[in-house]
Amino acid sequence: MKKKLILGDEYDDALRHTLMAELAAMGATIEGHQWGLGGSQIIQTTKLRLGKDTLVVESETYVGLSIAGPARIVDRVASMLPAAAPKP
Repeated sequence: MKKKLILGDEYDDALRHTLMAELAAMGATIEGHQWGLGGSQIIQTTKLRLGKDTLVVESETYVGLSIAGPARIVDRVASMLPAAAPKP
């Protein structure tokens, strides 16, 4: 089952750094990175591979920093970020 979880604010660089460090420690590798600008909104998308699974970390203005992928991995990563206050 797929799941998307907003972890915090899109401008929280410390959270983004911690998230990417935890994913790297789990063995995730970056497959691609894109960004775009639409009006006043910026979106940055990073696609990662963890074993056979694909994860997407996304930062979007007014939305936040999120992770999407298999629910079991998303939940595991979120539990490694005690400073984050996940939003449904």
